This record gives sequence, structure tokens and C-alpha cells, in this order.
Amino acid sequence: MITRTEIADLLKKPTLNEDVTVMGWVRAWRSNRFIALNDGSTAGTLQIVVDDSAFPEETLKQIGFHASVGVTGTLVESQGKGQDYEIIAKELTVFGAADPNEYPLQPKRQTMEYLREQGQFRMRTNTFSSVFRLRHALAFAVNQYFHERGYYYLHTPIVTGNDAEGAGEMFRVTTLDPATPPLTEDGTVDFNEDFFGKATNLTVSGQLQAEIGALALGKVYTFGPTFRAENSNTSRHLAEFWMIEPEIAFADIDNNMDLAEDFLKYLINFCLYNYADDLEFLDQRIQQAEKQLPAAQRRPMPLVEMLRFVVENDFARITYTEAVDILRRSKPYKKGKFEFPVEWGVDLSAEHERYLVEKHFKKPVIVRDYPKTIKAFYMRVNDDDNTVAAMDILFPYIGEMVGGSQREERLDVLMQRMTDMDVHHDELDWYLQLRKFGGCPHAGFGLGFERMVQFITGMGNIRDVIPFPRAPRLADF
Repeated sequence: MITRTEIADLLKKPTLNEDVTVMGWVRAWRSNRFIALNDGSTAGTLQIVVDDSAFPEETLKQIGFHASVGVTGTLVESQGKGQDYEIIAKELTVFGAADPNEYPLQPKRQTMEYLREQGQFRMRTNTFSSVFRLRHALAFAVNQYFHERGYYYLHTPIVTGNDAEGAGEMFRVTTLDPATPPLTEDGTVDFNEDFFGKATNLTVSGQLQAEIGALALGKVYTFGPTFRAENSNTSRHLAEFWMIEPEIAFADIDNNMDLAEDFLKYLINFCLYNYADDLEFLDQRIQQAEKQLPAAQRRPMPLVEMLRFVVENDFARITYTEAVDILRRSKPYKKGKFEFPVEWGVDLSAEHERYLVEKHFKKPVIVRDYPKTIKAFYMRVNDDDNTVAAMDILFPYIGEMVGGSQREERLDVLMQRMTDMDVHHDELDWYLQLRKFGGCPHAGFGLGFERMVQFITGMGNIRDVIPFPRAPRLADF
């Protein structure tokens, strides 16, 4: 049986002048004497002091960047700068060498694009090990938050016959032979012959099914993979991503906003309190990288400061109409500096959202009561008949973080909205029955998990916060 001490535990409770065994990957091998060892349990490394005269030359030659080694030795206070403790090696085992002449990664700064091509190794780097520890932390915090507050975790289907967003950008799921599919009399594909007996897709949202859970269990949440066949290659889009979607019975838009604000602050605080080393490392990395950029392209504030900016401020709350008025009175608008138009009835763009957060209110902003013409059929129509009880939460740098609404619980209004937006009643008969039999006011929101990980880690591309990204023409691993 392999017995070792993880570096994170060793640094928390150092047992000085006692022998310990550690195992990990070499982050640096200096002067054939000093190994910087990391085992993935922490952002930090542990220095191993090697007396080259005490070990075979063949063993020492195998120690290279990201080689896997095991070390047994005495833990002592470090005599050098840069670390508090070090191990004086007594035994040294090389589990897996990494030939520097063939290994794809080198001990130098690599571009994110290149590391993306080396997905089998990129988690070994300082940056990505920190990113994926924080991703784990956020996933844990999501489940802990809802469990502590009496929500039930609902697993909604990945394969579905419904398009919750109405956008039509869905991946088809079929067992039919694409070369010779069965056809109906009018020449269209006969999905009655398919595995499920109907046309099915990968889901874009678990919200509609979560409403079933909420109207029985009171408070539920989904947290699972979702898919969108949008042919976009931007730094903000993925074809496969994870969504967090709470749904609450007997709740209105104000309850929804309160929940979302509290939830976001909880997630950020969890990382600030428990993963400070990883955040500090990523903060320093970003500041170093942005030194070369023009001021206009830099972030509005350092990473950790930006996270504290969110948790230490009450979110401003305004209507969409108020947001449009503020933007049209702003200096950038009057000077023609906004790239996209500011008009009532048009969705806000990222530049508008960032202006509201970073320049006008100087705090996160919740915008509510959007025009019904630009929102989904299931959002509750307000008394003015022009807007719906929808809300978006806007963060610095990244813009929209959360989107949600009070759901339309009135059967007649919902049916009319579906008709107006060409959503077929028969395909969502079960959804309408939730209003017909025992319906109630209810609300919920969606948080893109990768968007949240991207905000907290400060990574510039959303493909760098999911282990194996799926995007147009990208399905490796």
C-alpha cells in the first residue's frame, strides 16, 4: 500500500525534524539540488533538498519538469528564502520521468491557446491547477448552500423533447441512420421510428422540469450539463456547459432577487475564505499579464479586489426602463462611444451592463422588468402588459451573471404568450397542466457555472475553466 502525506496537510501541520513521505510532480529542478514539488493539493510547492552525491546519477537524470517523484526525508525549517519548510531527501524514487526533449510543456510561460491543445497536461501547470481547485470549491459550495437552506437537488433529463429557450439551437439525439432515415409520406424524417418515438435533443435548460419539482417539493435546484449548438467561437461561449437553476414555489420576483444576490455572495465568500492562496496566485498572474496592455483593455480592478467589490456591496436594483434612461443620459452615449444602440425594447449589451456597474452605480446591479418582446414565454407579464417580471444580475468586467424571472402562473396568460411566440401548446401540455391543477406563484433563475468560475478565477476565455471544452470543431478527449 502506498503511504504518503499530502503537501497541503504537511504545510498546515508541519511535523518538524520528523521523517515524512511526499509524492508529486516536479515544478522546478534547480542546480541539480532543489526540487519544487507539487502534488495538486495546494497552490504551493514544497522544496526538496537533494544531495546529488547521495543518489545514483541515473536517477537524477530522470528528474525533469513535471516528472513524477516520491521523496522520503526530514522536514526542517528552510535555510533559504521563498519557503518556510523544506525536506532533506533521504530516499528518492522517480515514478515517471518526463524527457525534456519530448515533453510538450516546457518550464516557461505558455500561451493559453497552446495549453488548450495540451489538455492532457495543462492541469499540471500552476494556473490550471488553481483554476480547477476553485472550480471544485464552487461546485461544493453550490450544493452546500442549497442543502443548508432546505432545497432538494433535482436531476433533470439531459435528453429532452422540449426547447426551453425557444432558440432552436439544439443538438439532435437520434439512433436513425443519417444516410437512409425512414421517411413519412410527405418526405420528412419519420421520428416515430426513432429510439424515443419522437424528435429529441440535448437539453439547453432544466428549468421547465425543475418547475415540476418546485410545485411539489417547494424548493429545488438543478445542477447539471446543458448544451447549445450555437456556432460561436467567442471567449464567452461553450457548446457544453453546466447550469445551476433553483426554482421556488410561493415566491415572486423580489424573493428571486434576494435569493440570487445572497447565493452569489456566498459562493464568492467561500472561495475567498477557503482558497485564498489560489486566488492570490491568479491575481498576481493577471496583474503581471496586463502590464503589457493599454489601460482601456485592463480589468477595472485586481481580481481579489473585484471579488470583494461584489460581496461588500448591496446590489443596486433598477428597472430596465431606468437603465435605458441612465444610459441615454450618460457621457459615453452623448459622445457616441457606445458601439451598440441604446433603445427601449432592445436588449442591453455588455458595454451597457459594464457602464452601469463600473461607472454609474459602482456596485453590482440587478435590472428587472424587461420588455416582454425580448424575453421568454414563461416569464410573468407585468400589469403594464409591456414588461415581464424578469431580472438579470450584472457584475463588473463580465457583465450578465444571472438571468431569472417570476414564472407566469396564470393559465390563460401563459397560453396567449405561447401562441404569440409560436410555442406549440400540445408539446408542452404537461407544463400547462401545472397551472391548471394546483398552480401557484413561483420563481427561479439560472447561473452558468462556467461563467461564475471564469469570474472568480479571472480567466479570459471560458474554455479555460472547464476541463475538456466543447465548442465548434472542438471535441477532443
